[in-house]
Amino acid sequence: MKIQRNWVTPVTAGAFLLSAVTGVLIFFHADTGANKFVHEWLSWVLLGGVLLHVLANLGGFKSHLATARGKLLMGVFVLALAASFIPLGAGGEPPFMQPMRSLSQAPLTTLAQVAKVTPAQLRDRLVQAGLQPVSDEQSVGELVGPDMKQQMRVLAAILANGK
Repeated sequence: MKIQRNWVTPVTAGAFLLSAVTGVLIFFHADTGANKFVHEWLSWVLLGGVLLHVLANLGGFKSHLATARGKLLMGVFVLALAASFIPLGAGGEPPFMQPMRSLSQAPLTTLAQVAKVTPAQLRDRLVQAGLQPVSDEQSVGELVGPDMKQQMRVLAAILANGK
């Protein structure tokens, strides 16, 4: 079967555009809605499109790899890929994570002050979010468990509730 460039190239270009835009949004923490889901799952279309594009243009791809420049450029990217597996410590965490962690571990009385509500109003918001606080000394982390995404969802819900 001969791979048709007239559909492989537009699929690859469209998938690249989708992956590039959602990737930039995720990088700058400006993603909304389904951006991350689309980026993660539809990037498989990009992978398939690139593979088919290389196969459809195998002669040209081989001729690029036959040159010193082509080998050097591919080598640079192979080294960059290998280097991406080297652990660099804790510096890879987004800067908002430590404040979020602190808020999620704060007692509900402190969180009520941050939200500018009474502890009773905060407990009501938590109940509306599907949680069952039994003490003002509990934290959101204690109520929802260690899942930071879930903690952030609950914090967003209870802090934005009064606005």
